[in-house]
Amino acid sequence: MSGHSKFANIKHKKERNDSAKGKVFTRLGREIAVAVKSGGADPSANNRLRDVIAKAKAGNMPVDSIDRSIKKAVGDLDSVNYEAVTYEGYGPNGVAVIVNVLTDNRNRAAANVRNAFTKGGGNLGTKNCVSFQFEEKGLIMVEADCGTGEEDLMMLALEAGAEDFVASEEGYEIKTPPEAFSSVREAVERAAVPYVSAEIAMIPNVTAKLEDPEDVKRMRKLLDLLDEEDDVQDVYHNWEEP
Repeated sequence: MSGHSKFANIKHKKERNDSAKGKVFTRLGREIAVAVKSGGADPSANNRLRDVIAKAKAGNMPVDSIDRSIKKAVGDLDSVNYEAVTYEGYGPNGVAVIVNVLTDNRNRAAANVRNAFTKGGGNLGTKNCVSFQFEEKGLIMVEADCGTGEEDLMMLALEAGAEDFVASEEGYEIKTPPEAFSSVREAVERAAVPYVSAEIAMIPNVTAKLEDPEDVKRMRKLLDLLDEEDDVQDVYHNWEEP
């Protein structure tokens, strides 16, 4: 997803080369482990695990890798001690940035995130310093050539509990309250509509532009540095990328 177009750049995503894919799969495996520990290994009885599996499939994680991650999580229940921590801060020229981590060492994660902000020309802020500029929403992205007509997909989504449906040349953006995300996603799946991504995300209420090429360069460096951190799961920002 690029830019804050109708098809939305909600979350920074690096080009999916083989190395990046491996890192993405590692992060998804960590999310699966946390979900299994919180609610068990049966997706039919564990909403959180169902949602993570859907996210993993949308990220092209092979089914056998998902199954292995679940089995590994069951075998490692006593050693799964990841802590979810959210950091907030500012990129160049005040761009709002939210960083979600899953870590087994909070001090290490905090130091590495702070270092990324500093090297990227920004600074780590305090809790809630930028989160008021975002809303937590379920977000399902469907390509335009999904095989289902716009009106049919819109009615399907709205009847399942979606609160907004936006169409563009690239595809469809289905927005839901967090509590309705699972039911809407499952309705889309039952209709055999393929989706590009499905997750609960932090969506900016307003976007920010960077006019100075040096600010753009620093912002990209900040996002790349955060992406390289093993503990970092998700990065959200309100930068309207060129």
